[in-house]
Amino acid sequence: MSEERGLIRAPGRITQDQYRFLEELVAAGRYSSVSEAMRAAIDQFRERTSSSKGVYLIGEALVGEGNEVAHIDLLIGDKWGPVGHAFAQSLSNLSAGHTPLLSVIRPNLPAKPFTVIVPKVTVKGMEDAGKIFGPAQMAVAKAVADALEEGILPEEAADEWVVIASVFIHPKAEDERKIYQYNYSATKLALTRALQGYPSVERLMYEKDRARHPLVKFRAPRLWRPPYLQIALDIPELEAVKKVLANVPKSDSIIFEVGTPLIKRYGVGVIKELRSIVGDSFFVADLKTMDVGKVEVDIAFNETADAVCALGAASTETLNDFIYEARRLSIYSFIDMMEVSDPVSRLKALERLPDGVVLHRSIDAEQRGAEPRWGYIKEIRESFREKRLLIAVAGGILPSTARMALDAGADILIVGRYITQSRDVERAVREFLPYLREDIDLLRVHVE
Repeated sequence: MSEERGLIRAPGRITQDQYRFLEELVAAGRYSSVSEAMRAAIDQFRERTSSSKGVYLIGEALVGEGNEVAHIDLLIGDKWGPVGHAFAQSLSNLSAGHTPLLSVIRPNLPAKPFTVIVPKVTVKGMEDAGKIFGPAQMAVAKAVADALEEGILPEEAADEWVVIASVFIHPKAEDERKIYQYNYSATKLALTRALQGYPSVERLMYEKDRARHPLVKFRAPRLWRPPYLQIALDIPELEAVKKVLANVPKSDSIIFEVGTPLIKRYGVGVIKELRSIVGDSFFVADLKTMDVGKVEVDIAFNETADAVCALGAASTETLNDFIYEARRLSIYSFIDMMEVSDPVSRLKALERLPDGVVLHRSIDAEQRGAEPRWGYIKEIRESFREKRLLIAVAGGILPSTARMALDAGADILIVGRYITQSRDVERAVREFLPYLREDIDLLRVHVE
């Protein structure tokens, strides 16, 4: 943590990590006490937020459960900046069902800094209005006032800043005590986060692919944590493939390839049918695209594929269109370098890199004794050192050769027949699991 960042992120009430940082500054002789370091932190924070453009801070928090759950979005800023302007507009431009109101601890006692509440859910009657004008209004006001008293908000905020809080009250919420409790906690947490600049970029990067939204019943998987085992479902018999899927042990490090023979027989729509068995798993549609790159990406995307695969032997124009369309739709693009003599030159000829390449030894070549193509991994890594590029290896991968492929730099092991034609699919898959990573966050005790 740099000195500037540590001080800027330590206004008012601070975290344990920030307190330890201030203690380190004292130990280094920069300040005589933690209190002096704290005052310097607040002074720098005030200087930072008192720009000519005005204070503009954003906070969010969700607290509670059930129908009384509280979700607060808020803006904090000075009266003369954009937040102050929005504050005045909200009180002078009313809308049916979403009438803004000042937060008050009791009638004739508004909180400071002045706070306007905007109902997120349409108020349809006096019962709904009572929840907003009663426990929710008091909760927000009390949280703002307490935040000022506790130093979460700086002293000058009382008369120079304003707060806009969007408040969610479920129409079926009944327990007024819970409405108050949850909204009080959510408001204070949102205020604290706004002042601390939460989340940090580091926190965001750590959480974004681990997170699961409570109102979304699926997870959108991303390939952010290699190595992965990609099971190639090449059997052109749907019922046989379903039996394979039913016996694959669950793992965050296993993804599935809907193989070309399966797609040719049943169409790309087979992906949706396979999802009924393995749900949120990552699916690669191995289309082996050779022409009309945009069209084939669109087809795979509409059938819920997470990634598509084209052949490196396709024209440069086709591959450029293929990669562009996949990126536009935010799904992964892979290029299979089967029979491409110089994968590095092929990649350099493209306008932009795909998300991944497949170094593929075909089944026919494998049966003729051709060597695996792992030797290109090092050359690709060195040629695109500053780029994020997943490298998959395919063609006769066995548990006995998996470690060699990973040591050579592979991110994805593509395995087909060894698993799909095994008499014991689960056993065959488990032979590869020691080479992969543990499931995501098995040791996390608490998630917000």
